[in-house]
Amino acid sequence: MLSLVTSKGAILAIVFVALFAAERRFAFAASAKFAASRLVRNVALWASAAPISPLIALPIAAFISEVQIWSRPETLAPIISIVISIVLLDLWTYFLHRAYHEAPILWRLHRPHHLDETLDVTSAVRFHFAEVALSALTRAIPVWLFAMPLTHVAIFETLLLSAAIFHHSNVSLPPSVDRLIGKLFVTPNFHWVHHHRCASDLQSNFGAVFSFWDRLFGTKSATVRSATMPIGVPGDGDMSVVALLLSPFVRTGMVQASARQGSYLGREAADRSARSAQ
Repeated sequence: MLSLVTSKGAILAIVFVALFAAERRFAFAASAKFAASRLVRNVALWASAAPISPLIALPIAAFISEVQIWSRPETLAPIISIVISIVLLDLWTYFLHRAYHEAPILWRLHRPHHLDETLDVTSAVRFHFAEVALSALTRAIPVWLFAMPLTHVAIFETLLLSAAIFHHSNVSLPPSVDRLIGKLFVTPNFHWVHHHRCASDLQSNFGAVFSFWDRLFGTKSATVRSATMPIGVPGDGDMSVVALLLSPFVRTGMVQASARQGSYLGREAADRSARSAQ
């Protein structure tokens, strides 16, 4: 398991550094905020959640892989088996992401991620530790049901986090390249709309690795990413590190207001306000 953790960490470090450099050279939103206070918040949330994968996610996957109720056919080609696992885990991630937005109690865990008012590679690691832990625990369900080996889970986690770093990044892709990649994978143009400070867009574009789930299930937004697109949660602003860590467990007026929104669909007033701000 140590080799899996080491390999995963090395790959993610390379992806992060490469896209961090690409943001400096090919920035999409020139007005992106790189304030030290924001970076401290994002890094602090990452530091609080980083131990969960090696301490919880992979050990659980290792245990589940040893107590499978059935085994995959030995005649199944290894690459086909890996692809099946990746597609099934990404489908699970799509529906879990929707649940984080639609169930008020889950939205409280996911909200700190969306309170970031600028998007770049650091946004990809800005998740509350409770959400990361819950996601790791629930991922054990498809791993068990579909008899997934530990290596498949490690490959998917590496792919998932690499995709997150990519589609949160402030990188400008040539339209032709974005259209080509976007037919299959989630790109920054696709995912930035999900972070748009607009009620209906916040309930769209849930895909993590593959973009076709949103087209298949009717959750793809028609909004086009723009450099002046306001990012964040309608009616909410970012918080200090301590407030972000405590926010899922403290019922402040702001938290209650966000929880009551639950499903943001149909909030036309918020949509009009967001669009007029562009």
